[in-house]
Amino acid sequence: MSTPNGDIALIGLAVMGQNLILNMNDHGFNVVAYNRTTAKVDEFLANEAKGTRIQGAHSIAEMVSKLKRPRRVMMLVKAGQAVDDFIEQLIPHLEPGDIIIDGGNSLYGDTERRVKYCETKGLLFIGTGVSGGEEGARRGPSIMPGGSVKAWEAVKDIFQGVSAKVDGGVPCCDWVGDGGSGHYVKMVHNGIEYGDMQLICEAYNIMKNGLGMSADEMHQVFAEWNQGELDSFLIEITRDILAFKDTDGSPLVDKVLDTAGQKGTGKWTVIDSANLAQPVTLIAEAVFSRCVSSMKDERVKASRKLKGPRPALSAAKNPVAKKAFIADIMSALYASKIVSYAQGYMLMRAAAAEYKWKLNYGGIALMWRGGCIIRSRFLGKIKEAYDKNPKLANLLLDDYFRGEIKKSQKGWRNVVASAAKKGIPVPAFSTALAFYDQYRSASLPANLLQAQRDYFGAHTYERVDKPRGEFFHTNWTGRGGNVSSSTYNA
Repeated sequence: MSTPNGDIALIGLAVMGQNLILNMNDHGFNVVAYNRTTAKVDEFLANEAKGTRIQGAHSIAEMVSKLKRPRRVMMLVKAGQAVDDFIEQLIPHLEPGDIIIDGGNSLYGDTERRVKYCETKGLLFIGTGVSGGEEGARRGPSIMPGGSVKAWEAVKDIFQGVSAKVDGGVPCCDWVGDGGSGHYVKMVHNGIEYGDMQLICEAYNIMKNGLGMSADEMHQVFAEWNQGELDSFLIEITRDILAFKDTDGSPLVDKVLDTAGQKGTGKWTVIDSANLAQPVTLIAEAVFSRCVSSMKDERVKASRKLKGPRPALSAAKNPVAKKAFIADIMSALYASKIVSYAQGYMLMRAAAAEYKWKLNYGGIALMWRGGCIIRSRFLGKIKEAYDKNPKLANLLLDDYFRGEIKKSQKGWRNVVASAAKKGIPVPAFSTALAFYDQYRSASLPANLLQAQRDYFGAHTYERVDKPRGEFFHTNWTGRGGNVSSSTYNA
């Protein structure tokens, strides 16, 4: 029997799996391919993998037998039960020190559980986010691994070898931290992705319905924006989508039904932000906007009965005013994007404290600089901010981003106000501005809110003229008692 020479095995031959295998092969790694439906293995070897060193396997036992020690087995299968099922199938064939890797979009809590479970069997487990879609998987994705730290050295060369590279060859992959931290960072990445996409769609909607611009005109605007601060993958593909014509020569985007799907990672981000009391408002609005979009039939009926102003903006009739308003839209998009990332980093900081992870925030920005869906020039500035001050409480407090918000603020406010007056929905632009104004307010009306809570529920309150931590209850009606409820969590 020949000596095993496989560097890594990959389970799951859907588009992402196939492309990642081909990427690994291109970088000199010997890959063993396996799929539950084994006919897919033969089909892959006969077509996409023809003429490569890639080996196939028709069973878990055969796959493991072709691997060098420590065995490295990566799964790219649907999140949930399928991952647990494959772990159980793998365990009898592996030895202490072998490594199981989950490269799907698993919930971080599941990864935490799987790390602990595999370690009880003497195995190491990595949960890693892989971002970039099928093109990223083939040419270089962003990879965010976390889990059993002892496994990192055994997979580092492979992961960093196949990942995207920026800044003269720096890999968009580094160790994130313990437990489910890798999948957590990928979850936040996806939440920010939801936010970025919603912001771009709101900019598009104002130009289309407020300024009456054609797809070709908007294509030119996004092409210009992609040359400046907004240079990013999502702006780039929006530019291309707006230029794409259907077979009859009309813009294809106008024929796409306005109902958006979602796979759940954005929703997970919002749920965890609520659990950790972090106001990730922009990602939440992006998730809820997709929910509203799915109510297509109901919206069509409502549009016939619920009246509002006509969306046409006065600036649409004046070329000079129109150009100035487009610049304001760019300011709104840029400033809101800064808020979105600030909120995402707030959430990661809170999660690190809650789950006892040590996250490298500048390193995370670097991992997102290339290969992934939210890759952009902007992320380089985030890395600089955290390199300069690793304990930065909020991205909005960094000198660079504070200055950018200051420059963008007038246009941002103009866009939100104009959209509100004209009935053009801009939930993400609006909530970003509302958060910014709340965050910069030394005083908020929560004093009245807490008084209300004390009035109806004796929930107590703190006083501005007393030290923090002292709680008071008032008998507001003269009829209530003096017994108070437990103190509140501020």
